[in-house]
Amino acid sequence: MNNDHMALQRLRDVLERLLGPEGCPWDREQTPPTLADYLVEEVHELVDAIRSNKPDDVREELGDVWFLLLFVTRLMEQDGHFTLEDVLDQASAKMVRRHPHVFADASFANLDALWANWEKEKKKEKADRGPFEGIPSTLPPLLRAYRINSKAARLGFTWTDADGVREQLNQEWQEWHAAQVEDGDSTEKALDEYGDYLFTLVEYGRRQGLKANEALDRANRKFLDRFAKLSRLAEARGIDLEGLDLDSWNALWNEVKQRHEPSQD
Repeated sequence: MNNDHMALQRLRDVLERLLGPEGCPWDREQTPPTLADYLVEEVHELVDAIRSNKPDDVREELGDVWFLLLFVTRLMEQDGHFTLEDVLDQASAKMVRRHPHVFADASFANLDALWANWEKEKKKEKADRGPFEGIPSTLPPLLRAYRINSKAARLGFTWTDADGVREQLNQEWQEWHAAQVEDGDSTEKALDEYGDYLFTLVEYGRRQGLKANEALDRANRKFLDRFAKLSRLAEARGIDLEGLDLDSWNALWNEVKQRHEPSQD
């Protein structure tokens, strides 16, 4: 048994101890549905560690996710549904089947052809599903919009070129603006039009190889990092941020940008 197998077995032994007669009362009360939210939370913590480029945190969060995956698998096995071996064998078989250009003698002219084959194989596996049913409803909305647009593009249900998306984006902008002007306090209408604009913007970014969810996450992190530096700068100068006028805020903000961002020259 190699080191990876031994480490996996140690983690499974820990889980068995926790679920045993002398184990942890909380763990013994859990079910797959009760663990679902914990799994979502841990995956978000893992993504945060990855995007923060903190390898030690990535290692820790991967361990937490592994533990929960094993936990759910063990509970399903306990109820007679499947085993860990079933899970891993199915995953292996699926990847081999969906990559005939790697594991068989198939060849594809380009990535579009490869993706078309991927969708074809998925359709065989889940013939009773519609093309969008495999996209989880619990995904963050920007990520879900990206997946919907990506799936629609593979089906051929999208704009023929970037110019078409730009025209649609301009149209959605005008409709959103009109909803604000014409409907006044009609939040529902403005919300609908704003959503249409964002959905189209996600597709426009996707065509440029940009993921909206990742891009917005980067923007959030950038803002928070700049604000932390602004706060430290203000503290060093004895400036009370409470009650600052907008010009003073902007002066500090621009100074932080100039100090900490590379020149565009």
